[in-house]
Amino acid sequence: MARTVGRREVIAGGGLVAVGGILVACGGGGSATEETAAPSPSEAETADETAEEAEVAEDIAEEEVQQDQGDALVAVSEVPVEGGVVFPDPAVVVVQPAAGDIKCFSAVCPHQGCLVASVEANEILCPCHGSLFSAQDGSVIQGPARQGLPPVDIAVEGDSVILG
Repeated sequence: MARTVGRREVIAGGGLVAVGGILVACGGGGSATEETAAPSPSEAETADETAEEAEVAEDIAEEEVQQDQGDALVAVSEVPVEGGVVFPDPAVVVVQPAAGDIKCFSAVCPHQGCLVASVEANEILCPCHGSLFSAQDGSVIQGPARQGLPPVDIAVEGDSVILG
């Protein structure tokens, strides 16, 4: 005659299996030591990474801009005063910090390569981590970005902004 397994035995057996699985997962490897733990980056490594990120972002922006030189980007009348227009291809932002003062910067944030999203009150916003840049000169207003947006050569011909 077959033995009937009760509800308590099933629950107890399931609990033992779970505890055994936890012990196997946690055991056998020893504890993390200074040799196996990931080292924290030094200030020099962090500075090197920041400089490298900025260089990569600038190289990407330069490459995209060079491909589209001579193309009309936007009409001056479409660039709001104290605002701007962001273009994904080529990755540039055209701004007008004061009436008649048209400037252009890379739209690639040097922090992690995100595309800036908007320009309001002469501040260029990167939506990825909240960096803010000045529409006057591309400098950092608020990090985490440590490098500003590099300028891009443009020309204003009539009412058109042309990549230089």
